Amino acid sequence: MQGRDAELRRIELMLDDALRGESGALLLHGEAGIGKTALLDHAAARAQGLRVLRVEGIESEMELGFSGLHQLFLPVLQVLDRLPAPQAQALRSVFGLVDAPVRDRLTVALAALSVLAEAAADMPLLCLVDDVQWLDQPSVDVLAFAARRLRAEGVAMLFAARGDSPGGTARALPRLHVTGIDRTAAAALLPGLAPPVAERIIDQAHGNPLALRELSAALTPAQRSGQLGPLALPEAPSALPSRLQEALAERIHRLPEATRRILAVAAADDTGDLAAVLTAAARTGGSVDDLAPAERAGLLAVSGAGLRFRHPLVRFAAYRGAPLAERIAAHRALAETLDGAGHAHRRAWHLAAAATGPDERVAAELERVAEWAGSRQAMASASAAYERAAQLTADPALRARRLIGAAQRASEAGQDERCGALADQVPQPLQDPGMAADFARVRAVVELGFGSPARAARILAEGADATAAERPDKLPVLLTDAVHAAFATGDAALIAQIAARAPALPVLAVPSHAFADTAATRREDGDAAADGDAAADGVSAAPAASAVPTVSAVSAASAASAASAVSNARQPLAELVAACDRTEVSLMDRLMTGHYCHLLADHATAHRVASAAVAHCRDRGVGGWLPTTLHLLAQVELALGRRDDARSHATEALRLADYYDLHHRVAHLRALLAVLAAARGEEDRTRELADRALEYTRPRGVGRGTSDARWALGLLDLGSGQGQRALDRLAAARDAAGHPLMARHLLPDLVEAAVRAGRPERAQAPAEALAACADALRQPAIGAQSRRCRALIGPDTRAEEHYLAALDLHPADDGFERARTELLYGEWLRRQRRKLDARDRLRAALERFDRVGARPWVRRARTELRAAGGHHDPALAADSPIARLSPQEREVVRLAATGATNREIATQLLLSPRTVGHHLYRAFPKLGIGSRTQLADLLNG
Repeated sequence: MQGRDAELRRIELMLDDALRGESGALLLHGEAGIGKTALLDHAAARAQGLRVLRVEGIESEMELGFSGLHQLFLPVLQVLDRLPAPQAQALRSVFGLVDAPVRDRLTVALAALSVLAEAAADMPLLCLVDDVQWLDQPSVDVLAFAARRLRAEGVAMLFAARGDSPGGTARALPRLHVTGIDRTAAAALLPGLAPPVAERIIDQAHGNPLALRELSAALTPAQRSGQLGPLALPEAPSALPSRLQEALAERIHRLPEATRRILAVAAADDTGDLAAVLTAAARTGGSVDDLAPAERAGLLAVSGAGLRFRHPLVRFAAYRGAPLAERIAAHRALAETLDGAGHAHRRAWHLAAAATGPDERVAAELERVAEWAGSRQAMASASAAYERAAQLTADPALRARRLIGAAQRASEAGQDERCGALADQVPQPLQDPGMAADFARVRAVVELGFGSPARAARILAEGADATAAERPDKLPVLLTDAVHAAFATGDAALIAQIAARAPALPVLAVPSHAFADTAATRREDGDAAADGDAAADGVSAAPAASAVPTVSAVSAASAASAASAVSNARQPLAELVAACDRTEVSLMDRLMTGHYCHLLADHATAHRVASAAVAHCRDRGVGGWLPTTLHLLAQVELALGRRDDARSHATEALRLADYYDLHHRVAHLRALLAVLAAARGEEDRTRELADRALEYTRPRGVGRGTSDARWALGLLDLGSGQGQRALDRLAAARDAAGHPLMARHLLPDLVEAAVRAGRPERAQAPAEALAACADALRQPAIGAQSRRCRALIGPDTRAEEHYLAALDLHPADDGFERARTELLYGEWLRRQRRKLDARDRLRAALERFDRVGARPWVRRARTELRAAGGHHDPALAADSPIARLSPQEREVVRLAATGATNREIATQLLLSPRTVGHHLYRAFPKLGIGSRTQLADLLNG
């Protein structure tokens, strides 16, 4: 290992950590031949006291879902018996050990994490994953998932990937760029060369160890002694990989023809199984004796256990250097050899590699492979199989169906860009209405991932229009998906126009009534966006003109219209809720029902429906929808004042959305978490989350996400006393939200910001809109906020009446909103020179703010209390014990306090049970307790 001191130190530290029970992961990346595999070999050689698991990615095996994970776990499969039954079943299924579908890929990922933790409990582990760029994508996803979550298990994971900037799932791993060795180390690898020759080789190799060896090995004896002609080593060489491939190709070309032919078979094989290679080679006239020249040349190693090329570039050179006819013959021979049921997938891919034109028999086999992979949540592999099947299909309609299948699976694998490329290949026009409906959903997914939710909604609505007559059964799912996409835009007119296509459908009847006043109108493009952008930059801007009723346009007539619309929406919503309670609806219908209840401020029912949707996803393994249902649940919990629960569920949802590559949902969740952070005064975190959310939402017209992010920034300013800046940001948030019903939660903040900014005239419209909402919705929490705002903008003679009415209406568990009313009431009392009364209200506000961790509001209440001549005992406002913990410890402790086991906590937080135990071990001393039985009393005390 010449010239690799720094890399070796890093690796040996990881090995030492694993022996001490700590876990770590590292991705080595660099150009081909730079020495990544040699570093993995060194780690394996130094792994005394650790069990070594190893897998090598093989290009021809990339499309076989979970093949890499299976190979890695083969030595420890016995630990499957220790896993929770659903996890063990999932791994046995993806490994082909049982014939059962897998409902959710997250279960597979958690199972892999559990396998590593359980195996390491017997003996610390070193996992070596070479050539990640050629490992099948489902295996890469699962291993990267596990690597990011291992903490205290005693597992060291070393990955190696080709490239200066690895992408995909592995990009999130800690990385070490392996670069060329220096000239001194390079010279040590070139013994026996004349100095001028060595210098030329070193110049050409750029510190690449494999290049040093292969370029020198390609020299003739005369050249090694110094007799270099002008063409022996070009002065202006081609790119290094090309030179390496040329050198390796030259070495292989020197071998006997029979050896080159058997090397082509071995290179086409993806198992390294010597018996299979020899059996296939015999079909082309080869024998074991033909391997000997390649062994003597050091190009491959053969043992009773198998056959292995010395380097992936050797395999590549052996395969690409063979004539096309020989490569086809090799794949056919391997397909004939792999004739058992256990090899059906490899057989299908070898047949596909041997095909030179359309072949329906092979295409059908590949489609069966795709269906199997899809049922095991290996969606990237399923997509690849559908795509190759389509390439081998002559019939246009059948080809279109297979391409649509490939695009759908690519979308489910998080490969939105590839999904779009596959969709572009679908031959048009589609004659089958059902297929056209499926294609509309594929295009909408692409649009939602790369474009705007408004365009996605229109694609789905137009698809419904085109297929309604012949395939009415497709209408509900297309229009429900369309409304769901339209809700993300904040464009009530678009929502109403979609709902109007089938108002008799229960799931569309609610928005059809709720937004009836907007069905014939559309927002003027650009005005509201310009206003929002100006305000987001801290510039005061006048409200934008809009055809959709906005807060600033509320009048008595529009208030009456809103009340009528809400009243008309209640009956179909009650029917939807009843159907949800009877579990008679789809997950999407349940999700939209929760949204509608939240929209109409029936938060208690929304919480019940959202909780049931989350449970549905957890129980049935519908992991891809879990982030969306958790997001709804967190939104409702925020509205109910259950801020800790909201933060916990939003954080879980963000982890899952990131895992599933749901960028749209990630942006929404960052905005929601920014709102929660703003109330706590976490300025840096609020700005980071809000800014990252806006980077995604603003260019794509995601109005609701934009509104939430700007709400967070406005709330942060309001809490810190920046009234004018808060007003500008909140006005921008209101305009992004659009319809008054969807901007309702912003109205109390807008009123308070306007008053604190000295702009009472700008408080009037939102206060009237809030009053209209309170009258229409008839929910106590909304009524409390409305009465508080009326106290703020009304005459002093009625202020106390409104404040007391608000306090009577506030739900008992919404401490933050009640504290805000008490603060404003206390400020008013102090201004009325009623200092004794003011102190009681301000002290109550301060203590409530302190309990929910709203630090800016604590400071405001404390300042007001002092101004009223009162004092506050800091001992009464000590931080909750849980505040002493790290965020991860806090989540673990919160769940442990509910009675959840370490395994249950690990599943929810995407950790291993051992890491959960480690967090509890660290948390107990900080909390001053000795066992988990004390947690519930401590945290509820």
